[in-house]
Amino acid sequence: MNRRLNVDVAIIGGGLVGSSAALALRTAGMDVALIDRRYCGAQASGVNYGGVRRQGRPPEQLPLAQRAHAIWPHLKELIGIDGEYLRSGHLKLAADEADMASLEAYAAKVADYGLELERVGPSELRRRFGFVSDSIVGASFCPGDGHANPRLVSTGFAVAARRAGVHVLENSQVTGITRNGDGFALESGEGTDITARIVINSAGAWADDFATLFGEPVPLTRIYPSMVVTEPLAPVLTVNIGMEGGGVYARQVERGNCIIGGERGLPLVDADFSRPSGEGPLAIMNRAAALFPGLMRAHAIRFWSGTEGAMPDRNPVIGPSRTTPGLIHAFGFSGAGFQIAPGVGEVLAELVRDGRTTTPIEAFSITRFTTDMGASIHRTIHGSGAGHSQEPQQRGV
Repeated sequence: MNRRLNVDVAIIGGGLVGSSAALALRTAGMDVALIDRRYCGAQASGVNYGGVRRQGRPPEQLPLAQRAHAIWPHLKELIGIDGEYLRSGHLKLAADEADMASLEAYAAKVADYGLELERVGPSELRRRFGFVSDSIVGASFCPGDGHANPRLVSTGFAVAARRAGVHVLENSQVTGITRNGDGFALESGEGTDITARIVINSAGAWADDFATLFGEPVPLTRIYPSMVVTEPLAPVLTVNIGMEGGGVYARQVERGNCIIGGERGLPLVDADFSRPSGEGPLAIMNRAAALFPGLMRAHAIRFWSGTEGAMPDRNPVIGPSRTTPGLIHAFGFSGAGFQIAPGVGEVLAELVRDGRTTTPIEAFSITRFTTDMGASIHRTIHGSGAGHSQEPQQRGV
């Protein structure tokens, strides 16, 4: 016998964006189904670096980042755990004078957004952040930024949503979706039928398939960030650290382990999954040891990679569909969605409840990539992913 659910909102994708939206919607009194093809928080949300930073984001993302910034200190009361969140500050290093000029130009551009960026010259860098190599010429410091444990936070929102009464359906692949009258009918998992007034497409690296089904193809591609974890060490890194222009990022947790990133993993035959490359972790560790001499003799004890969706302009897609009433998109965070996700969840709840949001999201409209191609009445999805087809497709159409 089929299981039937009739809800106000069905959310496809149980990552941090989807689960935070589910919790916000349930708190607002709505009946919500949160659907994930595997486990909530097991993809990009749970395998990212864990940086909770506003510094370095495009200006158009900063109102959203500021909204999320106000949520992070209250995780304990919101989801029952603090997620190892630490407002340590974020230090962005300049390898040369050109990088320093770039950091200063960015600070001037975002001066009105409340980041309170501090220029750190060579002598002050040695005094305040003596763990950094003498080769670094300067830095920009954002004192309000920090880091957290993505494995705890991403699952924590899903657990809190379930506790609040959200129907959390894991190992439940969405295999069909129909725009029907004033709402949608979804087929999910083995024998689960869902009807919903609103559908939120937060399916991460698989979200483009759902968008395409409703006449809104987007040039989403996949990236596979790769991380390294060291053995527990005496305190070495006191802040969350990045490099202007990329190359390495690093943080140290309370237990003493350092988490270091800056390379990409490799997709497996099933591109839903990835693994670290043979050379990547070694390159990351050598790069980190050159920048932070205290890591010179550290042992790496674990590597991991994951699958994330990326957009060519590095901005996400957030907002209503332009072809299908009742469909809302939220995907394509390009490896930088962890910090802003709780704010995105609140924005999505406002869009459902009020039809608008108090946070500017016009820059994230799906229309920057698509034209109105219309949408058919019935849509069926085949394949192993949350809508990602096993048949060959050209990604990034």
